[in-house]
Amino acid sequence: MAGPTPSARCDVAVVGAGAAGLYAALSAARDNASVLLVSATPLAETASYWAQGGLAAALAVNDSAEQHLADTVSAGRGLVREAAARVLVDEAPAVVADLESLGVRFDADRHGTLALGLEGGHSRRRVVHAGGSTTGRRVVRQLSAIVAEHERITVWEPTRVATLWSDAGGRVIGIVCEDGQAAAARAVIVATGGTAALWSRTTNPPGSVGIGLMLAQAAGAELADLELMQFHPTAVIGVEGREGFLITEAIRGEGATLHGPDGERFVEELAPRDEVTRAIDGVLRATGATHVGLDMRAVDPALFPNVVAALRSAGVDPATELVPVAPASHYLMGGVKADLDGRTTVEGLLVAGESACTGLHGANRLASNSLSECFVLGRRAARAALGEPLPPAEPGTPPPALVPIATPDRAQREALWRDAGLVRDPEGLGRLAASDHPLVRMIAACALLREETRGGHCRADFPDRDPALDLHHAVVGVRQQPRFERWP
Repeated sequence: MAGPTPSARCDVAVVGAGAAGLYAALSAARDNASVLLVSATPLAETASYWAQGGLAAALAVNDSAEQHLADTVSAGRGLVREAAARVLVDEAPAVVADLESLGVRFDADRHGTLALGLEGGHSRRRVVHAGGSTTGRRVVRQLSAIVAEHERITVWEPTRVATLWSDAGGRVIGIVCEDGQAAAARAVIVATGGTAALWSRTTNPPGSVGIGLMLAQAAGAELADLELMQFHPTAVIGVEGREGFLITEAIRGEGATLHGPDGERFVEELAPRDEVTRAIDGVLRATGATHVGLDMRAVDPALFPNVVAALRSAGVDPATELVPVAPASHYLMGGVKADLDGRTTVEGLLVAGESACTGLHGANRLASNSLSECFVLGRRAARAALGEPLPPAEPGTPPPALVPIATPDRAQREALWRDAGLVRDPEGLGRLAASDHPLVRMIAACALLREETRGGHCRADFPDRDPALDLHHAVVGVRQQPRFERWP
């Protein structure tokens, strides 16, 4: 069957319009490139829109890039690629300044000094917010407005990419969409987010099911660390209409505490996320309870207006009662294997944001490093993309759009939560390894390979961390079994 006819030609095609995709598109356009941005949803309706966390950057006088680096490495449980972390901590402050220049208004005191929040795993106040816990909304809304008006950026929305277009040598030279539109480009940047919505209990919107990872792998790219899902410790549970609603840990940074069914505190609330999550899980297993209580009564509601409003609309008043919370899948530390400029193992294909795995987050992401990474890696990927050769003047006929990857059904999502949730064992992972869904099978294979407990990955049969696996990442390619690679 003949493929679609190219309907566009650009320097850079960006797939995904969250924080990473928007900033990558804008960065390329500011370097005088022609950009095509493809978004599966209307602009400003992506997963980044719902991000409550802020941007981590060493901006305080008592902070430094070195201290931010140390906190990132410590939280990552022996798996952080230090070169990637150094790029983040060195470049994050300039990103904050650039976003301000683009019109993003971050929270500040009456003197104009940025208000810096404290979150889990950070030894200093270094998290910049916009509108308290509405940072994602404000940043994505502002960048979307700029992108929509930019003369060098064309937006296709709502449109889904079905296939990455490769030449005879395997170089990615464009995209093909489900509706038949195709575009040739010197490089493609995939920034479609992660996989957390594959799990039945999640803080993510339904679209976060790893579509970009599957597009990249189909084009020949390797994936890494698929077993390393971060479970956020404080997601609302048992409240109709708010199941999985994330309660940002910035609230714990302002004094909120966690209490078991007996009313007692049981964990240091600002420990790294994996530690807090496991402590909550331990309480739930020991008591048979479905949730613990988050006590926000001493926190000023004006600091987090959207969280307070959402809870009150669901019948929970955090000013007078404890909020029922339990862990939920939240953020994939893995993704498409990439270097520090977002380049993958396939020429012409780059990644940014949660779709990418550079080793920055190790086995346990430090809070609010992800939004900073979206901008740091988004900009670096845009610049690297412009170093790729121009597409052929006559690129030929694009391939046909492939049948879309099936969205996981309820049974598959419940199976992932049961068998690859907070605690895993060989029997459950073996069941997942026979799943009909290709990404579920790869997650199970990577989790079976990692015979230890580290960060977001907990094996009941291997409860301890194996020092021999420090800096070792599970990598899987097309039609390959996962293997460990050491990333120094």
